[in-house]
Amino acid sequence: MTEIPYKIYLEESEMPTQWYNVRADMKNKPAPLLNPATLKPITFDELRPVFCDELIKQELDDETAYFDIPTEIRDFYKMYRPSPLVRAYCLEKKLGTPAKIYYKFEGSNTSGSHKLNSAIAQAYYAKNQGLKGVTTETGAGQWGTALSMACSYLGLDCRVYMVKCSYEQKPFRREVMRTYGANVTPSPSETTEVGRRILAEFPGTSGSLGCAISEAVEAAESMEGYRYVLGSVLNQVLLHQSIIGLETKIALDKYDIKPDIIIGCAGGGSNLGGLISPFVGEQLRGEAEYQFIAVEPASCPSLTRGRFGYDYCDTGKVCPLAKMYTLGSGFIPSASHAGGLRYHGMNSVLSQLHHDGIMEARAVEQTSVFEAAVEFARVEGILPAPESSHAIRVAIDEAMKCKETGEEKTIVFGLTGTGYFDMYAYEKYNNGVMSDYIPTDEEIARGVAGMPNVE
Repeated sequence: MTEIPYKIYLEESEMPTQWYNVRADMKNKPAPLLNPATLKPITFDELRPVFCDELIKQELDDETAYFDIPTEIRDFYKMYRPSPLVRAYCLEKKLGTPAKIYYKFEGSNTSGSHKLNSAIAQAYYAKNQGLKGVTTETGAGQWGTALSMACSYLGLDCRVYMVKCSYEQKPFRREVMRTYGANVTPSPSETTEVGRRILAEFPGTSGSLGCAISEAVEAAESMEGYRYVLGSVLNQVLLHQSIIGLETKIALDKYDIKPDIIIGCAGGGSNLGGLISPFVGEQLRGEAEYQFIAVEPASCPSLTRGRFGYDYCDTGKVCPLAKMYTLGSGFIPSASHAGGLRYHGMNSVLSQLHHDGIMEARAVEQTSVFEAAVEFARVEGILPAPESSHAIRVAIDEAMKCKETGEEKTIVFGLTGTGYFDMYAYEKYNNGVMSDYIPTDEEIARGVAGMPNVE
């Protein structure tokens, strides 16, 4: 049997030339976005004031399985892709497990995460449309960093609304964005009408992705030549991030490796959807079978404790309604250190897959996540981002189950980025002062009570 190398690299010629749209293979399609004013399926023309034309086409297309990746985007990808698929030999040895563990590492670019895969695509389409710039939100700062890099590369203006607690906890991430030319504002802010309204309703709030989205959308609509772009949640983002899963599958196939379990952290759904989409497609077509696990923070448990139904995608209720697992658009999560996972809802594709029983979900507590992160860092040599460490937690848990049963399962998880801008969080953990917060049933009930009454 061929020895599996520590890192499986693809040749440049093996890079995917198309993105994969898993919706094309879904029998139960995700429900359409609704216009918040009419409560009818939103149209291309209704989305044009907010999003770029080509991105709207991708967002609304449930039938096209593959989209060609423009040459300019593929050339940009070559600066940091293909990314390696790594066999975690050292972690396996430390755990004493018969399981085989692999992780797809997306942190080998300056943004430090997978977010650049969609950032360059969205910036490219904005530039192609002749726009002046784009607005966006960011939680942990990885998306804002990636978008600022893409906009700098293409000569676009970039306005970022950063969730306030992350803005304060991660000043260096903020400064990377500014170094690449982005204008960064802590959210909620006094610079928008919706920001002022949220501050009046929730004085002293640490903010949320829902708040920041509302501000970014308002800013885009108020400036001529600007559009709003989003780093997760939307179907177009899952499409662009499918490059992760496609590369993973090519690398595994090179060595005749079939994973049993595929794991990803879950906030809005971008990296998880990108990693699992090609494998989900195989399963939907009856070609293979896998166990898919979405891992979310216990402090913001949309999949495990939320309600499946139509809800606003943002706190200010200016965006379209999506049918998803949600805690309610008014739910303000605790200021956990996994800022990229602090979103009240989940992508509609992943929500539908979970609802149909194709993907399971688990919620894990913050201290347990950082325990796994430290264990991983000490043997694998990479300091993982807090978000990615949710996947590490469950990968270790599954590997330990294999140790108990003697099963030699193959586990693949997404290591979406590095944690070198998250040292405030690691300091809290190392000093023994990190705490766990789990919302009460009453808090969850208050959040979902604000959902619109839409079937």
